[in-house]
Order: sequence, then C-alpha cells, then structure tokens
Amino acid sequence: MANPAGSFIWYELMSPDPDASKAFYDAVVGWDIEPQPAGDLDYRMIRRSDGGNAGGVLRLDSAMQEHGARPAWLGYLFVDDVDQAVAGAAADGASTIMPPWSVPGIGRMAMIADPTGAPMYLMKPEAPAGQADATSDVFSVDQPQHVRWNELSSSDSDRALDFYSQHFGWRQEGAFDMGPAGPYRFLYHGDVRFGAVMGLMPHVPASRWTYFLGVDDIDRATAALNEGGGTVIAGPHQIPGGEYTVMATDPHGAAFGIVGPRKEGAAA
Repeated sequence: MANPAGSFIWYELMSPDPDASKAFYDAVVGWDIEPQPAGDLDYRMIRRSDGGNAGGVLRLDSAMQEHGARPAWLGYLFVDDVDQAVAGAAADGASTIMPPWSVPGIGRMAMIADPTGAPMYLMKPEAPAGQADATSDVFSVDQPQHVRWNELSSSDSDRALDFYSQHFGWRQEGAFDMGPAGPYRFLYHGDVRFGAVMGLMPHVPASRWTYFLGVDDIDRATAALNEGGGTVIAGPHQIPGGEYTVMATDPHGAAFGIVGPRKEGAAA
C-alpha cells in the first residue's frame, strides 16, 4: 500500500443493529451502507456516492458485548509490520486488546489501546491483485462523505503525543487554548494536518478517538441526526476557515462528529 506508515487507512463502526445504523448514517452523511453483508461475517461496506468506500460496519453480536465491546467508531493505522508494531507499542505502555491475526485477502491486523487507554487497530493490508500501489482515500481534509478530522481526547495528552510521535511518525505543531480543558494541539503526518489531541472533557469519561465525518450541509445533517434518534453533545460551532462542527452520539451511543459548511442564507 502506498499510504505512509502511521496514516489512517480505514474506519469501522461497531453496531448492534447495522440496518438501523444504515438508515441513520445514510441520512446524516449521504452514504449508502450495504444493506446486506457480503459474506458469512456480518460486515458491510460504507459506500460513498463517488463510488469509493468510507469504511465498514461490523455487527456487534451478543458474544462481543458479553466480552465488553460497545458501539463505537474505531480507526485503523497503517503499519509496515503489525507484529513488530504491537511489540513496540506494548513495550512503551500500550495494551494489546486483540493480538495480531491475519485474514486471507484482507491483511494482518491487531487491536491495541495506547498508554492512556484509547483503542485503535493496527493493520498491514493486502494490496488488491495488480494494484501494489493502491492507496486508501477514506480520510480527506476537505471532502464530504470522508472522515475529515481525527480527534484524540486523552487523560494524559503529553504521554499520548510522545507515544504517537515515537511509533507512528506524527508531529505536533500549533495549538489554541481551551481554558480549563487545556490546549487543543494539532497533529500532522508529513505535511497533512489530520487531527488534534486534547484533554478529557466532562462528557468524555475515558481516553478515546472521535472521528468527524464530512457532510455537505451542517444544518441539514444536524436535522437528520436529531430526526434519526442521535444526540447532539455540542455545536454547531464555527471553526477556523468558516465551517462548523457538531459532536454527537448515534442512536446506539457511538460517539462521532460531523463537519461541513453552513449553506448560504441559513440561520446562525
């Protein structure tokens, strides 16, 4: 895969009811999540209107829930060697939630939690036949129906920054003051500003990543979110550049955000 090591290459929603999640996110974001799984595993691709994929939806079955899994969005980071990356992360205080395993035709992956407790996947995907230089485009800094921002809320943001910088090649540059919540510090991978790290807010009880989904119209998407049974936690708030963000939970409690423009003439 041609994506740089340490970049987000996939996003996955764990949902106890993929049909309900399809109805909700299709309306909010404009996706067309597959109505039926393609194989024995109840896994459905999140299809964008441009023909690409934005990630996948995994059915959260009763066995998973009995072992503590809950509805959530999770990101996948590309690494050159999953086993080596897991070992290095563990030596630096990360926890191994699911040790490395391989899926034929898909790749090798593992789930870890960073030293402050935020979970994520590490993955070395298999390139499609004849496409050794294939790249993932699930993340975009400015396009709707892609994840546009990756925000880490951490119980120890300094420790988190050290960890991700050392193991995934990220750097921190620039910040703004959030008062009692501390600094909101921007993250770069190469020349791309892809997210930020901050301290825990009152509505975030433990370290986690929140992924902001690009929408075409923040007011339309927020209305669809409310009508579909989601809950707005904060926003819409205007951000530098003139767009708006909303933090929310979906009908099953999975945290996410949306980001996009406000159509001209909409009420402030």
